Amino acid sequence: MESRKLRTYTPKERNMYLAGMFGQNMIYNIVATGLVSYYLQYVIYIPVAAIGVIVTVARVWDAINDPMMGTIVDRTKSKWGKCRPYLLFAPPIIGIITILCFVNGNYVEAQSSFQQGLIIAWAAISYILWGMSFTVGDIPLWGITSLMTEDQNQRSQLLGLARMAAGIGAIGVLVVQIAQVVSSMFTSKGYDLDTANKYGWLITVVILTVISTLLFELAGIGTRERVKSSEERRSMKENFKIMWTCKPFRQILISGILRSPIQLLMLVAMSFITYYYANGDFMNLFKDGINWMMLLNIAIIAIGVFAGQFIAMAVTPVLSKKFENKSIYNAYSIGGAIPFFLLIVAYFLADGNLTTIGWVIVAGVLLFFASFAMGGINVMQSVMIADCVDYEEYYTGIRPDGIFFSGQSFITKLSGGIAALIQSAAYAAVGFSDKNIAVMNEALVNGESFVTYNDGKYAMIMFFLISVPIAIGMILSAIPTLKYALSDKEHERILGELIKKRSEAEQIGSESENA
Repeated sequence: MESRKLRTYTPKERNMYLAGMFGQNMIYNIVATGLVSYYLQYVIYIPVAAIGVIVTVARVWDAINDPMMGTIVDRTKSKWGKCRPYLLFAPPIIGIITILCFVNGNYVEAQSSFQQGLIIAWAAISYILWGMSFTVGDIPLWGITSLMTEDQNQRSQLLGLARMAAGIGAIGVLVVQIAQVVSSMFTSKGYDLDTANKYGWLITVVILTVISTLLFELAGIGTRERVKSSEERRSMKENFKIMWTCKPFRQILISGILRSPIQLLMLVAMSFITYYYANGDFMNLFKDGINWMMLLNIAIIAIGVFAGQFIAMAVTPVLSKKFENKSIYNAYSIGGAIPFFLLIVAYFLADGNLTTIGWVIVAGVLLFFASFAMGGINVMQSVMIADCVDYEEYYTGIRPDGIFFSGQSFITKLSGGIAALIQSAAYAAVGFSDKNIAVMNEALVNGESFVTYNDGKYAMIMFFLISVPIAIGMILSAIPTLKYALSDKEHERILGELIKKRSEAEQIGSESENA
């Protein structure tokens, strides 16, 4: 029997999928960076302890909710396929809830404890609803990659490109800068700082979210599913059992959880750049003319944080063709711990001031290699999870695309909750919260420096968060995968057998129809 040509996606489908991935990640970063890392704490001044509880509870619930959604996806049977229905209908709902997250009051200006309670309650409710709706679109968006093609190389390439598109979607973090520019238009018309910030943020979020939602929708419109899923429908309990009994998947899951502090880099990055290098407001770049030195410093740090990830996302799929997946994954984990730890070393060697050009370059280089490791790990995690889907189908006859890719979402969200808890505890320890931030913002407007404000305690805690906890987590994450259970050679054999089985099943089906 001649082997048939492997079914795979067209260039147009690939591009539509990547546009959707870009839009989805813009929305994610608008909320993850704009709302959680900045708006709640620095614009409406909700106490950092409350934010920590909100984010932790929401992320833990989302982590529990992800396998539930994965089960729903795996049980879905429609004319559009298994994943596409959710990609068609979820984006508008996610967009609406995203905007509602930014419709809230100012905690410090609230007239009573009851009003303050309502502000915190709405922040919690809207964020939890957002997380639940986002899950409905996120799991199918990643899960469909294993259904769009039978070709292992094409799938790895698509996942690498998807991670790049997701990385470019991090442009959503610019919601902070854009909102500050829009807010300055209101302050120039006589509005007080807090009111101007509120209006500036709402306008910015509405515009960016609408654009992102339209792009996200393209993933549902433009893709097709080609790999036939198993007909068996499994319960939630059975799916949890599958997740845990699949040894290579279990190893990736444990590794990802141990690496949870890595989420601190993106959680703290924008407020770190805004306060440490722009003294709390990017409009300081244009105060009394363009401040070229400040602009250069910000550019070096921003390139370090983001460029490393993009380059790693482009390079890693190439590396995976030449080296064992396990080796690449572990090298990123162990090697990446070094630049993260050196950040806090540099901070103390510079006596807390890394704003001079020499130290800025040092920080930028360290952040580049740190983010390179982060980007590479993200790509390898997706590739290895996709391989686990093939592994499970081969040994059990069940293809758990939805439930396994819900594991990836589970890792991200649980990690985010753990990282938020670490962040809130660290900030609370130095009093970097609610009224203190409002007072600090006024002080910075009046000429004080964030680098030395409050004896540098706030600056120090930011450097600590993007250094020590992450370095520890990176090293720990390599332990479960040192003896990874699925070699590249074994996966290649498994995939060949699966393709052969599918081809034989199709031929039998075709002969039955012609009989």
